[in-house]
Amino acid sequence: MTQLLNLSEAAAYRVKEMMEHNGEQGSFLRVSVNGGGCSGLTYGMGFDAEQNASDQLLELHGVKIVVSSEDTDILAGTEIDYKESLMGGGFTIENPNAIASCGCGTSFRTAKKAGNPASCD
Repeated sequence: MTQLLNLSEAAAYRVKEMMEHNGEQGSFLRVSVNGGGCSGLTYGMGFDAEQNASDQLLELHGVKIVVSSEDTDILAGTEIDYKESLMGGGFTIENPNAIASCGCGTSFRTAKKAGNPASCD
């Protein structure tokens, strides 16, 4: 069985830094899939103080992560990393279920879910 998702140590370190900076210690990292973008779906990541009854809960590198049961099929096997470069840093998301993405690099679709594509601005 494929793990729902993986959070690298670098990404976990950055999430913990952000939690501390924003006073969100004890919160969950919510990883979600939303409709929109050129290809129909976009990723969401944010802090959530509550876990819903239908959420899947994971703990990776000391970060408690919640994912809605509606998003588990879309996110199965997804890798979340954090990379630094001379131009700055940011989270990267590699989803093996994505079959297409837009030129903007922020939107995708899967074979099972196309979402609601919108125009790229």
